[in-house]
Amino acid sequence: MRADELLSRFTTPLASPAYPPVIPRYTGREYVNIYYRTDPDAARAVTPEPLTVADPVVRFELMRMNEVTGYGPYLEVGQAIAVSMDGEPGEYMHAMYVDDFAAAAGGREVGAYPKVLGTPALHTEHGALVGTLDHGSVRVATATMGYKHQPLDPAEAATALAVPTYMVKYVLGYDAGLRVCELATTSARDITVTEAWTGPARLQLFEHVLAPLADLPVREVLSASHIVADLSLGEFKPVHDYLA
Repeated sequence: MRADELLSRFTTPLASPAYPPVIPRYTGREYVNIYYRTDPDAARAVTPEPLTVADPVVRFELMRMNEVTGYGPYLEVGQAIAVSMDGEPGEYMHAMYVDDFAAAAGGREVGAYPKVLGTPALHTEHGALVGTLDHGSVRVATATMGYKHQPLDPAEAATALAVPTYMVKYVLGYDAGLRVCELATTSARDITVTEAWTGPARLQLFEHVLAPLADLPVREVLSASHIVADLSLGEFKPVHDYLA
């Protein structure tokens, strides 16, 4: 394989890439978002500078990717902390658990998403949306929300989906030191909301050493949304270099 052929590829293994060379478009991406207040010290302890935390609000998200270019359907659970950067509001993506290896590998390598494998589930049962996350055989999160109780303004839903998201990008060197350590940002674009609802919700988090969602404990559930939308993810941009 010639050097120019090597440079035209960007995934491993070379003969069988872990994820496709496409920019995915999400069609019918379904969100269940539960916003809750956590302990201020716990939120600040895991939020990297120069991001700042004022009101310690966490968005617990369950996402069903019904159709994704190059990947197909999969499910995901995450925790995002409300932050500000230079006075502008955003979210710091603290953790993500996905049931598809290609999506996990692509999200980490192409972007900076903190994805690991897990077993999310989302279904409707007896008038409630029920979402769970398991780590192996152990339950680490259970969320419930009233199914389509009140309409949510689609414009408000689109604004919530488009908030800037921040993540830390690591690239290790061969000596186990850091070659890249930077804060990066991206946001959703080309958003079309097809459904948006709100209603009552509850969230339980259970302690697990390798899935420490409960380290951001639920002190008060503030609101919840159930959104279905088509969207794309924007390019990543570095905003702070920790090695400079």
